[in-house]
Amino acid sequence: MRRGIAATALVASLALAATACGGSDSGDEADGPVTITWWDTSNATNEAPTYKALVKEFEAANKDIKVNYVNVPFDQAQNKFDTAAGSKGAPDVLRSEVGWTPAFAKKGFFAPLDGTEALAEQDKFQPSLIEQAKYDGKTYGVPFTTDTLALVYNKELFKKAGVEAPKTWDDLKKAAATIKDKTGVDGYWGSTQAYYAQSFLYGEGTDTVDVDAKKITVTSPAAKKAYGTWQGLFSGKGLHKADTTADAYAHIQEAFVSGKVASIIQGPWEITNFYKGSAFKDKNNLGIATVPAGSTGKAGAPTGGHNLSVYAGSDKAHQEASLKFVKFMTSAKAQETIALKNSTLPTREDAYTAEVKADPGIAGYQGVLSSAQPRPALPEYSSLWGPLDDELIEIAGGKESLDKGLGDAETAIAKLVPDFSK
Repeated sequence: MRRGIAATALVASLALAATACGGSDSGDEADGPVTITWWDTSNATNEAPTYKALVKEFEAANKDIKVNYVNVPFDQAQNKFDTAAGSKGAPDVLRSEVGWTPAFAKKGFFAPLDGTEALAEQDKFQPSLIEQAKYDGKTYGVPFTTDTLALVYNKELFKKAGVEAPKTWDDLKKAAATIKDKTGVDGYWGSTQAYYAQSFLYGEGTDTVDVDAKKITVTSPAAKKAYGTWQGLFSGKGLHKADTTADAYAHIQEAFVSGKVASIIQGPWEITNFYKGSAFKDKNNLGIATVPAGSTGKAGAPTGGHNLSVYAGSDKAHQEASLKFVKFMTSAKAQETIALKNSTLPTREDAYTAEVKADPGIAGYQGVLSSAQPRPALPEYSSLWGPLDDELIEIAGGKESLDKGLGDAETAIAKLVPDFSK
């Protein structure tokens, strides 16, 4: 998932960097276990306890390795690692968002993993996820968790209204109006964030950039049509108006889990929080469908998730220990445990056991993974959502026209990919 990256103070970055091994202090470990540091960027409340338990299990099976577990807030981790790696003080292993992987690989911060024990079972992983962990022909991460966006909906409200999961955005508008008439609650509440608007672009067969042509396409006719459809879902019967506050994400989530809105676009990282809501005490009330399609008739959603990557600046002993740790954490057994405890999606098919698929949330999202579209191998790609986040919120709030907002986004994106034409 793409979330906004917060600015980070240098002193905070260095404080975290001090907890990393980076291989620089391995001399005092000559007669004892090698200690590696892992920066986990997962949710500290819902996910981290599972990872901490797995770390202890790994240490019990590998007496010569200790793991210094550090949970780093996701919205700070990219900048913190960038600072720490630049000063040779990064952690040995990073839970890297898939969009960060090529960017850090380009900078030389990640070690290539091809031919190492960390990728010994490469054929067990979904091929598209391995491709997404590559940069310039080499693999710099092992897929750890994966995700995509889906239309999640309240089955009970949809049934009361007599509507089914919509196949197109036009169908969604009609369904939202019917749900409002029949139940009194809004049928859909959309996000102003660029990551969530990505599906509208895919539905028109386009993207923010054309990597092969080295062209910025955010103001192309297809993109304008996509964002026009996105904008149109903030007004009309049963369509909740745009929330342009800083807490919009939380507001949308709370409305959905409490049954105050019938559907939203969301990812599987929220499955455990869905189940905590009053509307989904019965887990089977959670409906999960492929995002609606655009005028091309095809639906698409961005592929998200995380890889486990190894710091290139660590010495040989730390890298070898790190590779063993990565192999353990991405094994079928570990991924099954993570899925059962955290309701996240495994990256390898042999981890989708019967017990895992008994979770309706996981089974539902697994069913929509076929529509997930991997990001292109462009190091700057994920950063392109930043300018769009700034402009889309202004467009959705009625403070800018669609043309002006997209034009301003194009200008900002051009600075991020200066060799791309407009």
